[in-house]
Amino acid sequence: MSHTGERAATGPETSQLNGFLDRVGIPPTLALGYLALGLFMIGDGVEQGYLSAMLTDQGFGANRVALMFTIYGVTAGIAAWMAAALSDVFGPRRLMLVGAGIWVAFHVLFVVFGVDQHSDVLLLLCYGLRGFGYPLFAYGFLMWVVRTARPAKLGMAVGWFWFAYIAGFSTLSPLIAKASIALIGPQHTLWAALVVIVLGAAIGFAVRAPGGDRPVDRPETNPIRGLVQGVSVLWQEPKVAVAGIVRVINGVSQFGFPVFLPVYFTHSLGFPLGDWLTIYAVMYLVNLGCNLLAGYWSDRYGVNTVLRWMGCVGCAVTTVAFYYVPTATHSFWLSLIIGSLFCACLAGFAPMSALMPKLAPKRTGAAMAGLNLGAGLGTAAGPALVGLCLTPLGVEGVMWVFGACYLIGAALTVFLKPRKQPG
Repeated sequence: MSHTGERAATGPETSQLNGFLDRVGIPPTLALGYLALGLFMIGDGVEQGYLSAMLTDQGFGANRVALMFTIYGVTAGIAAWMAAALSDVFGPRRLMLVGAGIWVAFHVLFVVFGVDQHSDVLLLLCYGLRGFGYPLFAYGFLMWVVRTARPAKLGMAVGWFWFAYIAGFSTLSPLIAKASIALIGPQHTLWAALVVIVLGAAIGFAVRAPGGDRPVDRPETNPIRGLVQGVSVLWQEPKVAVAGIVRVINGVSQFGFPVFLPVYFTHSLGFPLGDWLTIYAVMYLVNLGCNLLAGYWSDRYGVNTVLRWMGCVGCAVTTVAFYYVPTATHSFWLSLIIGSLFCACLAGFAPMSALMPKLAPKRTGAAMAGLNLGAGLGTAAGPALVGLCLTPLGVEGVMWVFGACYLIGAALTVFLKPRKQPG
């Protein structure tokens, strides 16, 4: 793990700023990267709060929309797995730029041919292929953070990563979508997202920090070997496999909710779309602060404790409550409160990236690849469970299935005790 240049300064003011960033857990040389990540995730997340409802209103079937999100999740899972391994070979900065290019190309095709031309096949194909984009950008940067942050501040550095990620993807993007839809309409909002993506990518390109372009592995390292190690580590290091499963569980509600809750809240419960987008944004605004709190607690009390009780058990309870409270009360404020409690508990999963170097200290890159694979597959598992369970079980049944998944995750954390370090 490299820390060279982390405190580089050109004057007293820069030294003070670097010192402040270091104290709060942000590697100073990567500060712009956090901004780039936040902007990129705003562009990627603008559609999350309304895309399923928009496509349903345009005549696309609910099962087709769920399939679209599932395919997207599968490709995102593959890309997340690739990100950790390929960042060792090509460097995270190059990987981030490749991810941005993929996102831009297939987003344009998705809007032009899938949405505007109302093509079922191209809707699935282009949106699915776009799924390769954001994980290469986001998880490429995460690998940069893991290899740059000081070990004593790794939990906080990862917490700030998720702060920027969630701030863009789930907090600011719904608010921006709400304003943009009112101003230019939902389909033009999809085009506006492209501008934000390009801005984030440009700032990411400007980041200069140790290890960004210089591969961690030897130049002659075979990329295929790195990818294979990112899978083989799952059976060679069973704890990494368990962590990957827990990471999948982390995403089931987060990525399953956008598939059906916008429709449920606006069509079945009668909430205005603007109210739903406000609830969705405030939920993840709460998640922002709790990500940092979870990072602090994990450095102090241990990742496993925070993961089990705050993340798994907390999400199990609040996921089910997020169905019953809005359904029974039809109250905007109570719905906002219980949704915010869910997202507060969801932050308990944020420090998982800090756990991987402890589970497999000699194979950090491969372990992160296994964890990222779980994160990416979580984006597929949520929509897939919705597609399988929504028709036979209804919204109530889906929420119970999600809650049960979190309880399984709590049981699995028993197997995630870090190795004792010699000496």
